Amino acid sequence: MNKRNIILIGMPGVGKSTIGVILAKILGYRFIDTDLIIQEKEGRLLKDIIANEGIDGFLEIENRICSELETEKCVIATGGSAVYGASAMEHFKEIGTVIYLQLDYRKLKYRLGNIRNRGVVIRKGQRLWDLYKERTELYEKYADLVIDENGCGIEKTVNKILAKLQ
Repeated sequence: MNKRNIILIGMPGVGKSTIGVILAKILGYRFIDTDLIIQEKEGRLLKDIIANEGIDGFLEIENRICSELETEKCVIATGGSAVYGASAMEHFKEIGTVIYLQLDYRKLKYRLGNIRNRGVVIRKGQRLWDLYKERTELYEKYADLVIDENGCGIEKTVNKILAKLQ
């Protein structure tokens, strides 16, 4: 299978879904949000999966479902926690170009507001800063391209991605 997909990774709140939809329109690709695929396949909301299975159980489900995605000509917006799934990330690297949407911590914290309402996968006692540091290493490890979103609106971010993909 060729690498005809674009996979967006990054923290919650960086705009993976919004940017993904616009990119898909411009490129004539389909758009997939892995969070929605997980909810569809599991028949329940992400917050209910986390409440019933715990964070580790959710991460296992996310890893399994993302590892099984077989698509072509798709822009795939992943959940912020998808990078914890090694087999999912290896699969994404095989089927597409992995793009890390990077945003400074201060701007991210402002955008996120109350993370509890966003269904962010965060362990008890863990602060957003700890999560940011932990995940940033993983995003950088798996990224084929890094897009710096600081000082960019949606349109500018989309244009940066398109320029890098040329």
